[in-house]
Amino acid sequence: MPASPIKAGFLQRCPRCGQGALFEGALSLSVRPVCDSCGLDMKSHEEGDGPAVLVMLLLGAIVVVPALMVEARYQPPFWVHALLWPVPIFGLGIWMLRVMKAILIAMQYRHRHDDFDV
Repeated sequence: MPASPIKAGFLQRCPRCGQGALFEGALSLSVRPVCDSCGLDMKSHEEGDGPAVLVMLLLGAIVVVPALMVEARYQPPFWVHALLWPVPIFGLGIWMLRVMKAILIAMQYRHRHDDFDV
């Protein structure tokens, strides 16, 4: 039985066993070719641009609202915004991309696991 796509996605684990790490490194967006735990060949997955588009839309809404609130309340100079917002944008962006990519791969495995080398 495949792992839950949402659980495997948020934990960034293998879609089959839910144990092995899905990505090659802590900040990497590259998927491991084979699961360390169960040996699932993950080279045949295709997530396309779906996670990136969704993350751009969500992250834009998440960051723009507080940025507009800061601007309306404090009216800081531009350089304050330039120093304040890159850290949450990059941090949330990488984390959200990894989660969305992992969820999509887990959903592909659940619904089209014949495409994976099982």
